[in-house]
Amino acid sequence: MGKFIITKRINGEFQFSLKAGNGETILNSEGYSTKSNCQNGIDSVKRNAADENKYDRKIASNGKLYFTLEAANGQTIGFSELYENESGRNNGIMSVRTNAPNAIIQDATI
Repeated sequence: MGKFIITKRINGEFQFSLKAGNGETILNSEGYSTKSNCQNGIDSVKRNAADENKYDRKIASNGKLYFTLEAANGQTIGFSELYENESGRNNGIMSVRTNAPNAIIQDATI
């Protein structure tokens, strides 16, 4: 089973990471000014993860592949690690689609 982990950055912002059952990070968030906003981001990932159309497949400046997950309003709510090939990226998307909807939330800031 997957889990979201909420952490606090050195600059005071909150962020979340979605980890697969094997502990591998499969999605990261941007920074949020409050923990409540971070929680809202997690809720948005849970709502949007199952929709294949919410994933934007991209190529980084170094040629590696990654994806972002978009909310209903088009805002990016999470981004993946870098992948060497399309197969890896597609497996990452499938892992988010599988793990996010029922993932537990662990608050590492307390």
